[in-house]
Amino acid sequence: MRYSKKLIDTKLGKEQAILVGVDIPDQKQMLTLEDSLAELELLTSTAGVKVAGVISQKMDRPNSKTFIGSGKVEEVKILAEEVLADLIIFDDELSPRHQRELEEAFGDKIKVIDRTALILDIFAQHASTREGILQVELAQYEYRLPRLTKAWTHLARQTGGGGGRSGAVGGVGLRGPGERQLEVDRREIRTRIAKLKAELEKVRDHRMRYRSRRKKTQIPVVALVGYTNAGKSTLLNQLSGADVYVADQLFATLDPITRRVELQNGQSVLITDTVGFIQKLPTQLVAAFRATLEEIAEADLLLHVVDVTHQNAPAQAKSVLQTLEEIEAGDIPVVTALNKIDCLKDPEGAIARMADFPNTYAISALTKSGLPELGTAIATELFETYLPIKVRLPYQEGQLISVFHEQGQVEQMTHGRGGVIMHGMLPKRLYTRFQPFTDYPEIEEED
Repeated sequence: MRYSKKLIDTKLGKEQAILVGVDIPDQKQMLTLEDSLAELELLTSTAGVKVAGVISQKMDRPNSKTFIGSGKVEEVKILAEEVLADLIIFDDELSPRHQRELEEAFGDKIKVIDRTALILDIFAQHASTREGILQVELAQYEYRLPRLTKAWTHLARQTGGGGGRSGAVGGVGLRGPGERQLEVDRREIRTRIAKLKAELEKVRDHRMRYRSRRKKTQIPVVALVGYTNAGKSTLLNQLSGADVYVADQLFATLDPITRRVELQNGQSVLITDTVGFIQKLPTQLVAAFRATLEEIAEADLLLHVVDVTHQNAPAQAKSVLQTLEEIEAGDIPVVTALNKIDCLKDPEGAIARMADFPNTYAISALTKSGLPELGTAIATELFETYLPIKVRLPYQEGQLISVFHEQGQVEQMTHGRGGVIMHGMLPKRLYTRFQPFTDYPEIEEED
């Protein structure tokens, strides 16, 4: 098997699939099994695959061999034969052993994949820039590396020999061609992973330099975040007059897009559209998209866009906040935009469901309803809300000292050996940049 140095071709084509979901009480999930399977069906359609059937099972814990019970495996197999399905998609990530055993049970004509592989396929179809392609390719290789065993079993079976193992002679295990090729294959993939990581590290360094230059301009950054297909790109277009690609599909935007926007108070901000989130977001994607997700973690304000028309809007919003915590962006101030309000007959009822989320504003990115109020809220958070703070800034942090003077309100300043203690008020958006310097031992004042 040879691996291209370009994006791995994983496009699923026009297969027919059976979806399989398992309800395990101990698993912490934002969505019910029924809603999670409905979301999986949307993902499947986005990948260009037709859903031919859905099967679910309630279990205390996954089966150690086949994830679902043996009886349910047989039920899926029978249904697959009836509807002529050639693809089985599981709603949870399968271990390499689960996948191997299931492929053995269903036979060579039926492909078995999980939710993670499906999302990776969608990302592969939508990746268009060099950075996006590198990120998705890395995620695919890291996902596939422990799942390579089946590809070479046909070669291993061709190798005769005794000792109960392919090619074993006199009790000494000699590797068959399948095993040799598997080692070569793994080595090639590890080499490719290392190269991709090195290339993405260069991308990350470039982004860091870009953010550093951006901070020197003193223009605050607002990151658009939200569940996939919540309407972030449409909102960016309306706020900035940009022409960002918009589609009614999951993960239409993969690469961050930044536009300058002037608010009603005359102040300018940079608004960045980022990749949408989803429950059970593959860990490989979070790792591979580190450089992109750092755009969120370095923002001054998060504009959380929620599709308020969705029946699972509160759960989706919680899933986004959970992901923000995972990427260390949970402390950044948030304004929540309840989008698509124009599609509701009972807007007040929908808004009431989001009562647990503070600082919310009902809007329609499509009709521009509520956008002036949203702009005012952004301006208030960025420029008018101040917090008291006391920090010790080392002299080498000259840029932060300048920022405190230029954008904050200095009430008291004491110079000492190695640093300066500053009391005063800072805009809320800057607080996290100074927070690492709030816990410090007292320093001696200079003579």
